[in-house]
Amino acid sequence: MLKRYGKALLVLMLGLVAAALLALPLIRAGLHKLDLARYPQKYQELVEQYALENQIDPLVIYSVIRTESGFDPKAESNVGARGLMQITEETFWWIKSKIAPKEELEFEDLYDPETNIRFGSYYFAACLSRYENDLATAAAAYHSGWGTVDGLLEQEAYSADGEILHTFPYEQMKLYVYKITHAFQKYQTLYSSVEIEG
Repeated sequence: MLKRYGKALLVLMLGLVAAALLALPLIRAGLHKLDLARYPQKYQELVEQYALENQIDPLVIYSVIRTESGFDPKAESNVGARGLMQITEETFWWIKSKIAPKEELEFEDLYDPETNIRFGSYYFAACLSRYENDLATAAAAYHSGWGTVDGLLEQEAYSADGEILHTFPYEQMKLYVYKITHAFQKYQTLYSSVEIEG
């Protein structure tokens, strides 16, 4: 009698293992769809256009938009940064002087996705160019300003070479850099294979 139950239990366990193995692809597909929803490629045409114009990986731009505003074009921070890529007024006027000095644009125009992505892409590309194309250091500069990062680069505790940061001493800066670099890794994982197939 014990043998019979033992065999039945073994058959049941083997059946459960087989069912779990068969379900794995479905579970993986479901998780992949969930990740695609959490890391979308909204405003794709604009992102692609301004990524190309500024010679920046479009996945970096998506990472910044996702981190800064969650793709909400009307987002506004507690310090008054606006739109998809959360640009402050001071930064807006600086960028405008560089890429649109004769255009009739106002700070309010940052709620427009095209203006925001155009300006934000230019600024992030400038951060990358200034800091040796190091994503983490560029993200720190985008978040905290060039002056702050330049000051940290002068200290050996934060930079070994005076060009990129290896340590981010401020909690908000550290968290922001983590969010950008993590999002970029996720976007690469999710979309690089799609680009190869397409």
